[in-house]
Amino acid sequence: MTRPHTTVVLAMSADGKIADVARSAPKFTSSIDFAHLERQVAIADAVLFGAGTLRAHGSAMSIRDSQLIAQRREKQKPDQAIQIVCTRSGVIPSDIRFFQQNIPRWLLTTEKGATSWQNNSQKPFDEIIVAENSAGEIDWEETLKTFKNKGIERLAVLGGGELIADLFTREFLDELWLTVCPVLLGGKDAPNPIEGTGLSLDNAQKLHLLSVENIDQEVFLHYQVIHHDSVS
Repeated sequence: MTRPHTTVVLAMSADGKIADVARSAPKFTSSIDFAHLERQVAIADAVLFGAGTLRAHGSAMSIRDSQLIAQRREKQKPDQAIQIVCTRSGVIPSDIRFFQQNIPRWLLTTEKGATSWQNNSQKPFDEIIVAENSAGEIDWEETLKTFKNKGIERLAVLGGGELIADLFTREFLDELWLTVCPVLLGGKDAPNPIEGTGLSLDNAQKLHLLSVENIDQEVFLHYQVIHHDSVS
C-alpha cells in the first residue's frame, strides 16, 4: 500500500455528536476513554488532526503512560508519535500549549498557509508539508504518499469531521474506533464524526464490526472499513 494504514479514533455522544454546538473541546468522556485514546496514539507513528480540533483543545494528545512509552522504545520507536496539524489557512494561535509540548510537530498546509510559519525564526514545526491541488485544497493522495515515504506506517486521525470527511470520501480510511458516551447534545449545527455532503444510501460506506465492548457507561466500537475495490 502506498499510504499509511489509517485509523479514525473518536468519542461521540449517544446522538452522534463529537462536540457541542459551540464546537468546544468535548468533556463528556471518561478516564477509561482517555486511556483508550492514549493506547491508540501509542501504536501509531503519527497523529493527524485539523486546526479546529487543535484550537478547541489547545494541545496535542501526547503519550504519558510510562508503560506505553516503554513499549514504543522496545519497537525502536520514538517516545512520542508525530503530531500533524492540518490547516489550509495556516491560522493557528501561537500561544497555545501545543507549542510548548515536548513532541515532534509537523504542519500540513497549502502554499499560502505555509508562508508565515516558514518565515518564523523560532521554527515551531519540525517539518512543513505543502500538498495543494488545483482547487487550493489539501491533496490527500500526495499527502499520504509523502507520509508513507517519511516512514509513517500507521496513522491515527483524531478529527475533526471535515478532515475525516475528506479522507472518507476518497476511501483513505481503514479502521474506525468509536466510543459512544452516555450524553445527548443535539443541535443541527453540532459537529458530526463525518461532515461534508455525505453519501446516498446506495453508495453508503460499509463497515465490518471487529469488536464491541461495554465498560461502565461507555460502549467501544471497532470497525474495519470495507473498501469498494475489495468487495467482490
